[in-house]
Amino acid sequence: MTATIFQTSPIATDAVYLLTDSRQLIFPQQTLFFAIKGVRHDGHQFITDLYQKGVRQFVVEQNSLTDSLLTTLESFENTQIWTVESSLKALQDVAKQHRAQFDIPVIGVTGSNGKTIIKEWLGQLLSADYRIAKSPKSYNSQIGVPLSVWQLNDTHTLGIFEAGISQLHEMKSLQEIIQPSIGIFTNIGSAHDEGFRSRKQKVTEKLRLFTQCKQLIYRADYSDIDEEIRLILKSVNPKCELISWGSAENALVKAEWHQDTDQTYIVLNSVLEHYDNQLFAIPFTDEASVENCIHCLILMLTLGIPSTEIRQRVARLRPISMRLELKEGINNCYLIDDTYNNDLVGLTIALNFLSQQEQRPHKMAILSDLLQTGQKEEELYTQINTLLQQKGVQQLIAIGAAFVRNAHWIQVEASYFADTDDFLTKFPLQSFNNSLVLIKGARPFQFERIVHRLQQKVHGTVLEINLDALTHNLNFYRSRVGNDTKIMVMVKAFAYGNGSAEVAQLLQFHRVDYLAVAYTDEGVLLRQNGIELPIMVMNPTASTFDKLIEYKLEPEIYSHKILDEWLNFQPTLPLSDEEIDAVYPQVPIHLKLDTGMHRLGFTQADLPLLLYQLQQNPSLKVASVFSHLAGADEAVHNEFTRQQFELFSSGAELLEQTLGYRPLRHLLNSAGIVRFPEYKLDMVRLGIGLYGVEVNRLEQRSLQQIGTFKTVVSQVKHLLPGDTIGYGRMGVLEKESFIATIALGYADGYDRRFSKGIGKVLINGALCPVVGNVCMDMTMVDATGVNVQEGDEVIIFGNDLPISQLADQIGTIPYELLTGISERVKRVFYKE
Repeated sequence: MTATIFQTSPIATDAVYLLTDSRQLIFPQQTLFFAIKGVRHDGHQFITDLYQKGVRQFVVEQNSLTDSLLTTLESFENTQIWTVESSLKALQDVAKQHRAQFDIPVIGVTGSNGKTIIKEWLGQLLSADYRIAKSPKSYNSQIGVPLSVWQLNDTHTLGIFEAGISQLHEMKSLQEIIQPSIGIFTNIGSAHDEGFRSRKQKVTEKLRLFTQCKQLIYRADYSDIDEEIRLILKSVNPKCELISWGSAENALVKAEWHQDTDQTYIVLNSVLEHYDNQLFAIPFTDEASVENCIHCLILMLTLGIPSTEIRQRVARLRPISMRLELKEGINNCYLIDDTYNNDLVGLTIALNFLSQQEQRPHKMAILSDLLQTGQKEEELYTQINTLLQQKGVQQLIAIGAAFVRNAHWIQVEASYFADTDDFLTKFPLQSFNNSLVLIKGARPFQFERIVHRLQQKVHGTVLEINLDALTHNLNFYRSRVGNDTKIMVMVKAFAYGNGSAEVAQLLQFHRVDYLAVAYTDEGVLLRQNGIELPIMVMNPTASTFDKLIEYKLEPEIYSHKILDEWLNFQPTLPLSDEEIDAVYPQVPIHLKLDTGMHRLGFTQADLPLLLYQLQQNPSLKVASVFSHLAGADEAVHNEFTRQQFELFSSGAELLEQTLGYRPLRHLLNSAGIVRFPEYKLDMVRLGIGLYGVEVNRLEQRSLQQIGTFKTVVSQVKHLLPGDTIGYGRMGVLEKESFIATIALGYADGYDRRFSKGIGKVLINGALCPVVGNVCMDMTMVDATGVNVQEGDEVIIFGNDLPISQLADQIGTIPYELLTGISERVKRVFYKE
């Protein structure tokens, strides 16, 4: 039976799963795929591959329905295909129809900060009273919201969904999908300001989520939110009950609080009975957590949860790590730490991430029971089994009574334990070896104890790398060069200090075209960690040619000497002559022309001999010809950059005429992509920009800093005027001071030029200058007037202290600081 193609709406589907990313396919026969065409991707390219994997329901966009695609679709057997104007709108419409089937209370949360934390805390606090469907992680976008709401089923009695927007006219569609009956507006900040004319306009747009709400909870101390709610929302939705809280005069619920060392006491007073004279103690002292928790308290009181019960529940709250972290473990293992909860959607996300990683061949999962899903256990654990098999998990450690009861549904190698103590007592942890281990458990199972036992013990200095920010930066540069220009990403020098294998894994997942490393051993390491992308080696030597061939690495050829060595090289690999003859000539090379950088490359004077050698060796396969701009980041060199382009173009043209084909041309680095987009050619080389530094400083706001370099306070001393600090007594105190010693020194990459007050670090939001000289493993800073204790976190650079600011302090560039971070500093990779 051939395909059935519908040109009508609404879409009537019996699919269980909605899919927008072909890489996350799990249950093909039960999946409806929406082919969405965006600025940087086109889902229509993956339809045939998904059909071959078993998908039989597709939504495609009419503008993408070319004759060849239509012919392909018509050849599909037993397939349903809907053609629509917009696949994104079709996805939203399907979710909207689904939501309309359920008459249950739904909480909608929006604002600039705190949405995800409030949603997760409410999920914990209300789990005893409701069966809850909620957004997984921070699924709050135009795609994330419909995928979240699609989870609703007949067993749920409450929904909690967050909504985020970045520009005008986005909230209306999210409101129609979520249809919240209760709203929480957290706060308003600078996030996505660029998408709106003013902060007021952004508040108004966010308020569209609550146009049908019966009740809205918000903090009245934010006057810009309070004014727009009373002026705009009440005119659109006059029946909405406004439950404002705070210290503002017009707040319905007066909220006061004070802290001691490890908790905050909150007092609520109101003319309304539910909220009058209420006292709660919460285990947090920071301002953001207090605000988020009061939103939760007001919501629970609004729902009629008894105060005594609320007190017990909030006392058990703990900080929620919304991050999925990749970190080094014992015995050469990698750990994927996702311990904050365990539900089916979250498990799917974590297993998708596991399947993307190739650092270790053996994949394991340590999972707890999935709690309060509302599904029959047979159905749930059958699904878990399918997930494990689809994502290549070879070994399962299952913890919890439900897993033990349902062991017969699990068909991968598995060990079962009653609880976390049972596992830690009985399982030989030394058997973890050369594995990639996903650790994901519901909060009552306290899987952080497992992470603590399996994590490689390190000192408190770490470089945290935000993979979502890295993806954001990649997409920014992709938007600059367009879909027709390839991207080569530089992962040399340990990916600018950020960890080459882990960064390369993400780049491979996001389908960049090429990677580049400085030396052959860097390329070998990537291959050994499962990287299959083409890799250019920029500084090959004759002694490493065997490795180039063995690992299918592509050398940069920049001089007659190295070209002669390559042409005369006799491989000594353990291969037959026939195998070598089949492999060696097929290794592509990359020719570098020197157009003015005068570092490496063939000059104009070298070209005649180069052309002759290419003519004499037609078996050479030239993958690309390229050059390097010397001053792309400075306007004073613009004319020189144009001369370089002209010189490169003429040289590349001669090479093409000699070769008889056109290799890829590439000239632009990160700076050039921004300032000279007209020279993008066939490919660009993305370097420091990927890591969040825009060297021109023209588009820095468009990038996100991917790294946070942090350490801890080891000790705090109260010292007197005249006391001296450190080697050589270089720090002399002029007044009574509190000096904090931090676990960081020049052996970690904190440059000695930061000594004597030049460098400053952030402790609890305050800048603390370095006192005396930076030591090898420690540094002393002046923390006078700062509420600081031993063990407090110290930020060396991050979002609130940009690395470019540190570089300016010592007259260097961010490249030097990033690549100078020692490999003894452990890297932790995370996704929000």
